[in-house]
Amino acid sequence: MEGGNQSAISEFILLGLSDQPEQQMLLFCLFFLMYLITGLGNLLIILAISFDPHLHTPMYFFLSNLSLVDICFTSTTIPKMLHNHISKNRTIPYSGCLSQAFFFIWFGGIDTVLLATMAYDRYVAICAPLHYSTIMTPKVCIFLVLVSWFWAYTNSLTHTILLTQLSFCDHNEIPHFFCDLSFLLKLACSDTFINDLIVYTLGGLTTILPFIGILISYAHIFMAVMKISSMSGKKKVFSTCGSHLTVVCLFYGTIIGVYFIPTSTNITQKDTAAAVMYTVVTPMLNPFIYSLRNKDMKKALRMLITRKPGFTLRL
Repeated sequence: MEGGNQSAISEFILLGLSDQPEQQMLLFCLFFLMYLITGLGNLLIILAISFDPHLHTPMYFFLSNLSLVDICFTSTTIPKMLHNHISKNRTIPYSGCLSQAFFFIWFGGIDTVLLATMAYDRYVAICAPLHYSTIMTPKVCIFLVLVSWFWAYTNSLTHTILLTQLSFCDHNEIPHFFCDLSFLLKLACSDTFINDLIVYTLGGLTTILPFIGILISYAHIFMAVMKISSMSGKKKVFSTCGSHLTVVCLFYGTIIGVYFIPTSTNITQKDTAAAVMYTVVTPMLNPFIYSLRNKDMKKALRMLITRKPGFTLRL
C-alpha cells in the first residue's frame, strides 16, 4: 500500500478519547467490558442459530452473518485502543493505520448492505408470504451475503488505495481512538478532492443506497400492516420488524451524521461520540435488541445455555 504514497511520516499518533491519566484505566475497563459483551453476545447469537434447526431460515441466516461481521467490526478498532491505554504508547505505523482503515470500512460496509438485505427479507415475508419460499431460497440468501462482502470489499479497497496517494506532512496526530477515513482526510496536507468525491459517490452507494432500500421496504411493510384488521396481527408484525428498525436507526443515524452531513474542518466531540456509537455501542446492543424482543431467539438461547437433549449443532 505504500508504493504510491508521498507521505513524510511513518506513523500516526492516536490521541484516544481522553488525555487525562486518571481516566485511562476507567476507559480501559469500560471498553474492555463492552468489547467482551459484544463478542460473547454476538457469539451466542451465532451458536443459538446454528444449534436450533427451527432458526435455519433466511432471517436468522442474515442475523448470524450480521453478528459475525459485528465481531470483526469491533475487533478492528477496540483491541488497539485497549493496547494503547495499557502500554501508554499511542503510535500506530502508517501501514497499520491504513490496514485498520481498510478493515473498518470493509466490515462497516458489509453491515450496511446486510441491514438492507434483512429489510428486503422482511418485506418479502410480510408483503408476499405465499412466494417467500420461492424467492428467498438458500442460493439467493448465500448470493446476497456474498454480494454484501464483495461490494463492501471493493468500496474499502478503493478508499484505501486513494489514501495511499495522499501526503501527510507534519500533522500525524489523530484525535480519535482509531484510523477513521474522515479523520485521515482532515489531516492530509495534499488535495483530497478525489477522496471526498469518492466518499460521497461510492461511499454513498454503500451507505445511502441500502438505507433508501430499507426505507422503501418498510414503507411497503407499513402499508401492508395498515390493511391488517386484527390488532394482534399488527402487533406481531411490528414486534418482528421493531428490533431491526432500532438497529437501523442507531447505525445509520450516526454514520450519516459523521460522513454525509457537512461539519467544520476541526474534529469535534460530536464526531467522536457518534463514532463510538456506531463502532462500539451498536454492535454491543445488537444481540440484546434481537434476542430480548424475539421469542424464538430467547428460546434458542435458553436451550443453548442449558444444553437440553436433542439440541445439536447444524452448520
